[in-house]
Amino acid sequence: MGSTFGHLFRVTTFGESHGGAIGVILDGCPPRLELDLEQIQNELDRRKPGQSKITTPRKESDKVEFLSGVLGCKTLGTPIALVVKNRDQRPTDYKEMERAFRPSHADATYQAKYGIQALSGGGRSSARETIGRVAAGAIAKQLLFKTNQTEILAWVKRIHDIEANVNLNQVSMEAIESNIVRCPDQEVSKSMVKRIEDISREGDSCGGVIECLVRNPPIGLGMPVFDKLEADLAKALMSLPATKGFEVGSGFSGTTMKGSEHNDAFVPTKDGTLKTATNNSGGIQGGISNGEPIVLRVAFKPTATIRKEQKTITSEGKSTTLAAKGRHDPCVLPRAVPMVEAMVALVLADHLLRQKAQCSTF
Repeated sequence: MGSTFGHLFRVTTFGESHGGAIGVILDGCPPRLELDLEQIQNELDRRKPGQSKITTPRKESDKVEFLSGVLGCKTLGTPIALVVKNRDQRPTDYKEMERAFRPSHADATYQAKYGIQALSGGGRSSARETIGRVAAGAIAKQLLFKTNQTEILAWVKRIHDIEANVNLNQVSMEAIESNIVRCPDQEVSKSMVKRIEDISREGDSCGGVIECLVRNPPIGLGMPVFDKLEADLAKALMSLPATKGFEVGSGFSGTTMKGSEHNDAFVPTKDGTLKTATNNSGGIQGGISNGEPIVLRVAFKPTATIRKEQKTITSEGKSTTLAAKGRHDPCVLPRAVPMVEAMVALVLADHLLRQKAQCSTF
């Protein structure tokens, strides 16, 4: 079962949604990196359940514990083990999974593939698995910022059919975190919150789009052919629960443009560095970062587990109905924002180390 991601900056996550704990082993982090431990906890706080009226009511503090790889606040260069204990477990909420598959969830495919699964909360298919990714991603963020002043910001771009207008040059973490839906467009965010509340009262769910911006990315990350930077970003982000689409730069809208309109013309600079007049490429050309801001978007489907009664089948293949219990987000996007940032950071940190190992200059 694929639980490891990365080449040199490599993470392995472990644990089930309603098991004893969730955690991650991070291998390959350089030694003597001074960490802000509070910032790692802050990233987990942005991801944790029960943080607002539009998220799951499950109450978890998600306090992270370092088991290895750190001396004080500095990394040792050895594997870093981080763990978060599960406290608010309710396995009885998932008794219906023993008799019926939840539509569009992982229950049926897991059972067909493995013949066994953790019946409480989806096990490894639960978004709770992403605790390990966010914790490791917080370390990757700090590595990228300390070495290149790289900043990674993600926000909710669209909820259902309500879309925000966000200025990429002005967006900030403060604006993103100023409301519970994590949309920097303050007026639109109010409509988004109301839409999530309305749909939740119906026992239903909704999806949307998260946009992500990488400022000051290192030039030269990514490789031709199979290890293109956008290809690895796509794999990373599409591995998150509930994702259904990925695009970088102009994305699908670029298909409506002519080449003369879409091409990013180069402009001269005093220091000879790459600079383009536009950024339809989204900061990546030929699979390699060109130093311009990396811009990408990820589509998330509506949460699969809903309270409305639905038609389904039992594990024996017989027709039945199911109105799911348990505590679930009516919309995953507000809590998925730090997950997107984490996966982008993990990809960039891994490619940064691979670039340093391949080139003569550090």
